[in-house]
Amino acid sequence: MATFDAILATDKQNDLEILNNALYFEHQGIWAYDFAAGKLSNTDVGKAVLALALENQADHKQHRAVLSAAIRDLGGTPVQPEPSYDLSSYLNKGEGNLDSDVNIAKLALAVETDAAIAYVTEAAKLKIPSLVMAAAGIGSVESIHAARIRAAFNSLGIEMPVVPSAIMSAENRDLWVLKV
Repeated sequence: MATFDAILATDKQNDLEILNNALYFEHQGIWAYDFAAGKLSNTDVGKAVLALALENQADHKQHRAVLSAAIRDLGGTPVQPEPSYDLSSYLNKGEGNLDSDVNIAKLALAVETDAAIAYVTEAAKLKIPSLVMAAAGIGSVESIHAARIRAAFNSLGIEMPVVPSAIMSAENRDLWVLKV
């Protein structure tokens, strides 16, 4: 039978791994918004997409700070950002592109949808209750990002439900993401 200390150490290691994976994707999100911002036009649509992107990115920076602090509090070392990230899986599936303001917004929607789904999935695997609550809270904000992007499409005259499903999950991801 495992000792209490061994169980705690295993729980801590489990949570550190999950938090560092989440932090990796927060770094990716921050990078992606910076990368895509340079591709936006100077039109009203481009400016609207940029304004929303900067608001979402600010949240990702706060998520990064929370996750980094939690990792350090557990005695871990936060994963560092990479110089660039690969978005080709989204581009290859037609879930956005970098060729127009609208397609950049579609790419952001796919990334935010995946972030929300990942936080819900991973929060359930955390062992420390306060971390479960933090991850669930971050996941809620990620789903708000997706809904805000969908609302922005409505304001551009592309009518769609802002919340296409009462539950956001891997099983209904296609209801949330828009194809190019």
